[in-house]
Amino acid sequence: MWNRSVAKPAFVAAVCLFLAACAAPSDQSPKIGVAIPPAFVAPAGTEGPVDDRWWTRFGDPQLTGFVERAVADSPAVRQAAARVRQARAHADIAGADRLPQVDATFSATKRRLSLESLGIVVPGEEAPEGPSAYTIETYDLSANVSWEIDLWGKLSAQSAAARAAFLSSEANLQAARQAVAAQTARTYFAVVEAQDQVELAEETAANYAEVARQIGNRMDIGSAQPIEGELAAANLRSARANLEQRRETLARLTREFEIIMRDYPDGDVAAAAKLPPVPPAPPAGVPAELLSRRPDVAASLLDLQAAGYRLTAAERSFLPSIELTGSAGTSSMELSNLLDPDFFVWSIAGRLLQPIFQGGRLRAQFELRAGERDEALQTYADTVLTALSEVETALAVEEFLVGQQRELAAASAAAERAVEISRNRYEVGKEPLLTLLESQQRALDARSTLLAVHRLRLANRVDLHLALGGAFDSENSMPEDGGSLE
Repeated sequence: MWNRSVAKPAFVAAVCLFLAACAAPSDQSPKIGVAIPPAFVAPAGTEGPVDDRWWTRFGDPQLTGFVERAVADSPAVRQAAARVRQARAHADIAGADRLPQVDATFSATKRRLSLESLGIVVPGEEAPEGPSAYTIETYDLSANVSWEIDLWGKLSAQSAAARAAFLSSEANLQAARQAVAAQTARTYFAVVEAQDQVELAEETAANYAEVARQIGNRMDIGSAQPIEGELAAANLRSARANLEQRRETLARLTREFEIIMRDYPDGDVAAAAKLPPVPPAPPAGVPAELLSRRPDVAASLLDLQAAGYRLTAAERSFLPSIELTGSAGTSSMELSNLLDPDFFVWSIAGRLLQPIFQGGRLRAQFELRAGERDEALQTYADTVLTALSEVETALAVEEFLVGQQRELAAASAAAERAVEISRNRYEVGKEPLLTLLESQQRALDARSTLLAVHRLRLANRVDLHLALGGAFDSENSMPEDGGSLE
């Protein structure tokens, strides 16, 4: 049978449910359309899938192992992962506020009451028959429900802000992984170059030692002047000093790399013997998806969206809130009657709360959220410009380094030929020793600079992958047109 006393609160609850379902959070983040300059847009069909493991494109198994280990053990990455865990919990907490809160309660009460406290007064001076006080035991078992109706979407906006913050923390985690990978790769290439520079310095010192020995033999038979012996000894000493400097650089870089790898810095790293060749370049130009592919840009945009949702929630805090509460259970003076339906009791209530005066707290909170939204907007704009600038810089540097490496490769080859010619002419007495020594020094400088430029190209390729948010499909890559050490 339909009970009107139950139907009325049920009807009110149903209406509130419908209104709450219709309420949706609104994002007060500005709708920003970023216009990519034409020079940054790649031709149609050149976009390739992003490869987060871009370091594998260098073809160095040692580098791959080092990078993946460094990313797994990095404190910065683990801190970012912990922040993701916290943000997920905040999002769950904010989402829970939109749902009804239910709890169960069991209570047992024992009270002693006197007749006077019950209002029972016997006239006259004679004491009443029976006890003058009573002990009452009460047992209650109930389920309690409370629910704030999200009529204006305030709770939905708070939940959306927390979820955007969680997604931002995930993007920041990805950015931290990429940053650690880039730092590891750059330092690894620096260590390998330092090893090559030490080998070159050792070879140079050995060559100067041989020249000094030959000149010493010629001085013994009177076919060489003392000045030639002094010049040869000076160059040998300089070569040995340069070798010590190269060894010091290698030891310092090796220890820096070991710190990145979370190892004790003992100066021993199993790196490759030579620098790897520079892999094919990514497609020309920057795909329009750059702004959604880079984790730092994505995190900044999500922070802006979260700030907009918080501003929405602060604005709707001025509106009234509706809360429903209810309870159902049993109450009895006998513990055995708690499960008896005859002792069933229930209650339902609603509350409407309209803020009137809170000392300016709500207005200040709104201004705070508005300021945070404006700050997030400017941060996002700055992040976008920085991303575009990093890509443009990496592409420009790549072009310059390719030309520099090509010219240095030719210069190194010419210097080696000049050394051979000078040595032959010196041995037959047609060239002075000074010409031979100058030729050797130029050849040394050219080979050393060529090694450094090769390493710079590898480091710039790391920067380019980082700026683009990952690598690209190899079949869409540009052919490599730069010089090589091979």
